[in-house]
Amino acid sequence: MKLGLASIDELCARLGRPERAFPSVLIGGTNGKGSCAATLAAIAHAAGRRTGLYTSPHLIDVTERVRVSERDVSADELDDALRRVFAAADAAPEVPVTYFEAVTAAAFAIFASRGVELGILEVGLGGRFDATNVAPAILSAVTSIGLDHTEELGPTTDRIAAEKAGIFRAGKPALFSAEDAAAAAVLEFEAARLGALAHDLRAEVAVEVESTDLAGTRLVLRTPRGLARLSTPLPGRHQAVNVAVAVRAAELLAPEVPGLTPEAVAAGVAGVRWPGRLETLSDGVREVVLDGCHNADGAARLAGFLEDSGLTGRTDLIFGAMADKDIEAMAGSLFPRVRRVLLVPAPGPRAATPRELSRRTAGIGDTVEQESLAAALRTLRADPSREPIIVAGSLYLVGQARALLRPAPRGGGEAR
Repeated sequence: MKLGLASIDELCARLGRPERAFPSVLIGGTNGKGSCAATLAAIAHAAGRRTGLYTSPHLIDVTERVRVSERDVSADELDDALRRVFAAADAAPEVPVTYFEAVTAAAFAIFASRGVELGILEVGLGGRFDATNVAPAILSAVTSIGLDHTEELGPTTDRIAAEKAGIFRAGKPALFSAEDAAAAAVLEFEAARLGALAHDLRAEVAVEVESTDLAGTRLVLRTPRGLARLSTPLPGRHQAVNVAVAVRAAELLAPEVPGLTPEAVAAGVAGVRWPGRLETLSDGVREVVLDGCHNADGAARLAGFLEDSGLTGRTDLIFGAMADKDIEAMAGSLFPRVRRVLLVPAPGPRAATPRELSRRTAGIGDTVEQESLAAALRTLRADPSREPIIVAGSLYLVGQARALLRPAPRGGGEAR
């Protein structure tokens, strides 16, 4: 990881400035930014615009990070773009680039060569120094502010908000949603300081959730454009706010992006696909719900969904997380709301071991250590219960589960 724009800026210059070949939208936030970006991209696609979507991380295949017209790019197309990126980076004087910078530059190159009419870019970490921030966005949005990546972004929500506000642009809409009052005040202050046009979602849009379950969420929005009754396949009360940010962004983009009508908004919201976020698959015996709630705020949102959908106390949870996350807070939200917890290692060297998970969550819920995700699924498959199994925590764990359970999903939608 390397925060800063010098390398990506030089790389884009050597590639002929592909990030300037199309109008773009930057979407940051602690949680919800991927769901919001995918929803806005689906709306733009429904409006007839050739749309590029760049997100991170991927669940199974790196090609998931780059979509054009709602389809993941092929491995060959990404390989070709990366060859151009590496050639530019290796030219004298050499530009050292990270994995994220290389894939970001490749996405810009693909979008430029495909002639996309609108690029939706999910910010990777923070905002001010994230590689995506080299793009000259016509609108920037922040979906939420919470405590995550505190070593890089700061220990408080107001410090984190200031970093994420770094994606705002002078003279362009700066849309934000923050439950934390201090964070919201910082976002509004930074928008004014940068000369951006501030839009506080909570002042401009009323959100009413009619229902939410594993099949999706039904909601009503009252926006400056009017009343909209919408349905998204993404489950969870929290997704209503992500939809609201995407819809309000579409309204603010409408003067510059043709076709963003209420009909396109409704069609896009209904057709979005965003795997691994309360996505339902099956292990052949029980339904398995995958949710990449990789921080404390995400875990609280999953806990809220369990309450809303009547699943509290009925489900089993398979849990794994990175060691640098606030595992104690995540466990405090989730473990008391499930029948029992199977602790497993998530993929990767940063993951906490089952023993570490057990030590850090001692006294919270009924837990048992398992050697692997596959072992945990085998254990639960033998249980007579037919209630859904929750696999949650690290997105890397969710990707591993998705690779094991590849039948056609419900909810988040297929990855391709």
